[in-house]
Amino acid sequence: MRVEAYSAVNRIYQSGAASSAKKGGSTASYSDKLEISRTAKDYQTAKEAVSRTSEVREDKVAQIKAAMEAGTYRVSAQEVAGKMLENIATLTF
Repeated sequence: MRVEAYSAVNRIYQSGAASSAKKGGSTASYSDKLEISRTAKDYQTAKEAVSRTSEVREDKVAQIKAAMEAGTYRVSAQEVAGKMLENIATLTF
């Protein structure tokens, strides 16, 4: 078999395939459609509400700051130790 003949046949085949694809593509019409579920809409609403709120509880900070300035802020060593023991289970090494 001659390589030139194979190349010529291959070019004819490729050009014919491309032209038939163009013809088929021009007559068909497709439209994309996107539907967002109710759950996704609720999630988006909740995410926007959370992003608008502050990560710092300003009222709590002001209360503790005022107690520290007045000298009345007391921290229980037992409560701190208890919280440390509760949170140690979540640590990974």
